[in-house]
Amino acid sequence: MSFLLEFVRDPLTVGAIAPSSPALARVATAGVPRTGSPVVVELGPGTGAFTGAIQQRLEGRGRHVAVEVNARFAERLSTLHPAVDVVRADATDLPAVLAQRGLRRADVLVSGLPWAAFPRSRQRDILSRAVDALAPDGVFTTFAYVHARWAAPARRLVRSLRDDFDEVIVSATVWANLPPALVYHCRRPRHGR
Repeated sequence: MSFLLEFVRDPLTVGAIAPSSPALARVATAGVPRTGSPVVVELGPGTGAFTGAIQQRLEGRGRHVAVEVNARFAERLSTLHPAVDVVRADATDLPAVLAQRGLRRADVLVSGLPWAAFPRSRQRDILSRAVDALAPDGVFTTFAYVHARWAAPARRLVRSLRDDFDEVIVSATVWANLPPALVYHCRRPRHGR
């Protein structure tokens, strides 16, 4: 019920009436490597639907930083996942968040942000900071609801992803999510575009 309440309080930052499903979390976090010591950053983790899946894939390796603007979500996430470095900040603060932790770049960025709720300038600001924060062989994943895929903000996001990454792969529809969703797996950011 707290997720719905947060949506009602601020629909432009929460962007959904229910948390993402475990099925969507598995698809969205598939880019997190099962070996090595990667730096994984979550943008807009909300109540942690993807956070748990990332922690399972990392199995105690690497660094996991979660950037959440909503104070209640950030506090809950810190309690549920003490191994995660939860930062209460806006996604546009990503460069400063990484610098404060002595991290130059992220290997993987997993976004749960409500892209379709953002105006063009905000979408562009966040995405450009995400691209700049990724390692040259980095992976960026985000998702969209199938029913909104044809809306102008969603189409704009896809065009930006194709401009900003060498490869954008769209997953099959994740029907076991409310509402059904698809995931964009983006690889090899084009820095300094």
